[in-house]
Amino acid sequence: MNRKKKIVIAQITFFVLGVLILIITYYNKNQSEQIISKENENKIINQLNKQSDVSDDIFYEIQYSGIDLSGNRYILTSKEASSSKENPELVNMKFVEANFYFKDNTVLNVLSDKGTYNNKTLDMIFDENVKAKYEGSRLVANKANYSNSESFLIISDNVTVTDQKGTVVADKLIFDIKKQHLNIISLNNNKINANINLK
Repeated sequence: MNRKKKIVIAQITFFVLGVLILIITYYNKNQSEQIISKENENKIINQLNKQSDVSDDIFYEIQYSGIDLSGNRYILTSKEASSSKENPELVNMKFVEANFYFKDNTVLNVLSDKGTYNNKTLDMIFDENVKAKYEGSRLVANKANYSNSESFLIISDNVTVTDQKGTVVADKLIFDIKKQHLNIISLNNNKINANINLK
């Protein structure tokens, strides 16, 4: 009897120990999996939130049109554009073309590789490989800045203007849209280079 009791007690003890080991192992495994998955889940959620806050919405073949504060009509087009959620009023553009239709029936055409349009102020910035045509004159520069509120167009960085009367190279041109007046500026006491045809 003593032997049978000892065997039964030993079997029960081993059984209980086995069950306890299984429970402890399963519980620890489950707990560690839950902690890891929760941490990973939180990291992924945070990363996605950061990306969605900063990521840009991309548009293709866009067009903006309107009337500036001087009453002149304009059409602005871009092959590709994007706006960020941080600054939704700013539209970053690639392969930009703008046409300004003035009240005297003249047209200023501006092209650039990149640009920025503010859809609240209607201001425009043209960057890289800027080319413009106005009344038979052609202009090449690195940058142009159109201010709707001030009603002027500033063209800067390696400016060259060519027309029938000749060629002008300057640091900066300021075109007053209201008065349709052009100022040619040279910085740091540099001279303005001009080749004028007097015929």
